[in-house]
Amino acid sequence: MNIAIIGAGAGIGLESVIQALEKGHNVTALSTKSDHIPDHPNLIKINGNATSSIDMTKTIKNADVILITVGTKNKKATTLFSDIAETLIKVGRELNFSSPVLIITGFGAGESKNYVNFFMRTVISLFLKDQYINKTEMEELITKSNLRWEIIRPGMLTNGSATSTYKVLSRLQRGIKVGKISRADVANFLIDEAENQRFIHQYVALSN
Repeated sequence: MNIAIIGAGAGIGLESVIQALEKGHNVTALSTKSDHIPDHPNLIKINGNATSSIDMTKTIKNADVILITVGTKNKKATTLFSDIAETLIKVGRELNFSSPVLIITGFGAGESKNYVNFFMRTVISLFLKDQYINKTEMEELITKSNLRWEIIRPGMLTNGSATSTYKVLSRLQRGIKVGKISRADVANFLIDEAENQRFIHQYVALSN
């Protein structure tokens, strides 16, 4: 399988690159800092920007599935996520792209904001409010497009090791508990979902 990973230089993206290669997939990895990605014979590294139509086209044109794993440490107002969504939709239309697109946002984006616990609501409000506003815009753009999307909303991310015992929650309901999850486990879900595609056109929350 040819897997395109957007935002592959760190975090969930880098974990996804490593795990996809370990499972024998071919990977095209787009990052503004691709030198952080270890070399591999089944890996194509593209040093570029996910908001560039040219870079996006190079990355996804031969993909069987796309993983969007972009994050930012910028806590100020941003349009990064919605800009990427607009670029992906434009390029996807030009390529007549029909393969699945798995997109990481976060639990607290979109309708899930009404289900976060008090601690996470406080963290988002104090430190990540603008990010989550834009992640919500990203979700809205993607879900209204013709892409075969899947929105993945992990809980609070950690640098822990992969456990493969995480919860996959495909329905928002009163009392839902979404806590911490390691980036490695999120990557594990992404690669498994790339292979099996069980939740297309659904929103999925991940938690340990």
